[in-house]
Amino acid sequence: MKIEKTRIDGLLVITPKVFGDERGHFFESFRKDIFEEHGVAEDFIQDNQSLSSKGILRGLHFQKEPHAQGKLVRVLQGSVLDVAVDIRSNSITYGQHVAIELNGSNNTMFYIPPGFAHGFLTLEDNTIFAYKCTQYYHKDSEGCILWNSPSLGINWGINSPILSEKDKIAKDFSNFESPF
Repeated sequence: MKIEKTRIDGLLVITPKVFGDERGHFFESFRKDIFEEHGVAEDFIQDNQSLSSKGILRGLHFQKEPHAQGKLVRVLQGSVLDVAVDIRSNSITYGQHVAIELNGSNNTMFYIPPGFAHGFLTLEDNTIFAYKCTQYYHKDSEGCILWNSPSLGINWGINSPILSEKDKIAKDFSNFESPF
């Protein structure tokens, strides 16, 4: 398993070592000891999975303390543009983001610690997205930032994604007060 730091402290790109032959393939998708060696000491306590059609955008979501979540995300089938935005108010990279393509072929994973807003855009129909979380979902702690806030400068590659009602009315980042 290869773990790489990104230009924003805390965000990690994980590439598993895939063993394949004519029967298919095998890889370790999580190893606590290797994650701990790279500074990820939180316990993952909840797994989530979603199925989406092409053009669905989910995000930019986060949970406030004391229910802030770290996430280990990956795509089992299909592909997404996955985005994490630094919302740690004391961070030198506050308001900056990292975008990465995750898909069922490259098996790449993305670790997003607490203090980041997270979202993804599905690039194919029948995309299955999976994530491990370090805290349970807590409705009263959830927050959302507008996916296309001009000050974030995220190039989603789409002008009119399909959004949930919650995501349509999210707060623009220029009016956002971080709880972190």
